[in-house]
Amino acid sequence: MPYAQDVDTIASIVKQNPTWHAINPKHAARMRAQNKFKTGLDIAKYTAKIMREDMAAYDADSSKYTQSLGCWHGFIGQQKMIAIKKHFGNTKRRYLYLSGWMVAALRSEFGPLPDQSMHEKTAVPGLIEELYTFLRQADAWELNHLFRDLEAAEKAGDSAKAAELVKQIDNHETHVVPIIADIDAGFGNDEATYLLAKKMIEAGACCIQIENQVSDEKQCGHQDGKVTVPHADFLSKINAVRLAFLELGVDDGVIVARTDSLGAGLTKQIAVTNEPGDLGDQYNSFIDGEYIEDASQIENGDVVIKSNGKLLKPKRLASGLFQFKEGSGEDRVVLDCITSLQNGADMLWIETEKPHVGQIAAMVNRIKEVVPDAKLVYNNSPSFNWTLNFRQQVFDAMQEEGKDVSAYDRAKLMSAEYDNTELGKLADEWTANFQRDAAREAGVFHHLITLPTYHTAALSTDNLAKGYFGAEGMLAYVKGVQREEIRQGIATVKHQDMAGSNIGDDHKEFFAGDAALKAGGADNTMNQF
Repeated sequence: MPYAQDVDTIASIVKQNPTWHAINPKHAARMRAQNKFKTGLDIAKYTAKIMREDMAAYDADSSKYTQSLGCWHGFIGQQKMIAIKKHFGNTKRRYLYLSGWMVAALRSEFGPLPDQSMHEKTAVPGLIEELYTFLRQADAWELNHLFRDLEAAEKAGDSAKAAELVKQIDNHETHVVPIIADIDAGFGNDEATYLLAKKMIEAGACCIQIENQVSDEKQCGHQDGKVTVPHADFLSKINAVRLAFLELGVDDGVIVARTDSLGAGLTKQIAVTNEPGDLGDQYNSFIDGEYIEDASQIENGDVVIKSNGKLLKPKRLASGLFQFKEGSGEDRVVLDCITSLQNGADMLWIETEKPHVGQIAAMVNRIKEVVPDAKLVYNNSPSFNWTLNFRQQVFDAMQEEGKDVSAYDRAKLMSAEYDNTELGKLADEWTANFQRDAAREAGVFHHLITLPTYHTAALSTDNLAKGYFGAEGMLAYVKGVQREEIRQGIATVKHQDMAGSNIGDDHKEFFAGDAALKAGGADNTMNQF
């Protein structure tokens, strides 16, 4: 509702209640404007619509791909969105990502944990709620400045300025954007997945990413030892998430089905199959083993299944797990993706071992033969050595073109000596274009970096510690942090304001009038900035 209209509406309500005479309708309307979303479900419904619109826009024009950065704290997510609005003017096609890896490493009561679904389930919806709390506070903070300017314009009798500020208030763009939230492998059975999905949606998640690993054997997608489940098991969890969305009224909630099959060489169980060629039979056809002629070849404890009309003795490891055929990963990925899209998933996530557009496109093109509008969420992972990967890709391309590459050592291309070479510069260009190229050629709708702010926090802290505890002393902070905050217009330089001090002062005045004891007077050192 427009601000002026809301003021009139509240004035009418206050007038009907004589004992509310101390309530200023402008204050109440202002507080409403600064609190656009009342619940997490309001956020989930709002952001799901945004995401669906963005998906349709991408289908029409692949240059309209979306991006996000993983955030492990509400403040990090808030500052990211404030920066995006400052530098680009709007938040269009820019989301947040919630990484299970960072929840495990940074948010568990057990302390730092590996990415193996060992952290508390409640930490995931807790972080979603925290992120949206900080984003909503960013709305209130930004609008508070506009309302203060409006009050000043009204006091000065500047009606033109006041009208312009009201327009800005009415057209204010929220910092609230979609979150793609990682539910790992569901943290248990189907019911556990459903219950956790509900908590995540109630906290505000419009998009849930789930993977096809065994829940109690889950590993990070870029580590070894991954174990996948038969398709029927995974599809039941997709159904659980969909029903959670529908139960809560988020009818257009988004599900991202992740497959780890490219790097997963093991399965915990043999799929149920009822007839040749069904989904279970296709899954089992990838299991490594030997065909046998009769029961005499069966040893104590062996498992035997019928496959391709013959008896197959699957290769079972000491762990009890079954091994897939070597080189079957890409075929399993394609089957996983097609099956997920045909059974309720909206988008795909293919975990790969390197950032290579050609590799991703080769799989996606096979998927698109069956599902033409297949779209990917792709992990631009810090687990890749991006510099080395792209320099090696350029080296290989140059060699294939017949160019002289004798000046380069392919195994040592990470070296700084190659930074300003033709190869190094071209590799940087390929890296800069990777997201655009993958969006155009490999069906990538959403590019994310899972845990960038984990690394930026470590890097900036290292740089500050090196200077502050060394010869620079206080200059390390002043020169490296505060001076740059001031010159680059980083809002946190006024940290009291960023944390809500001015909002609190205004509220005190709303509540107590002239008796309010406010913090933002002449002696507040924040006035130095």
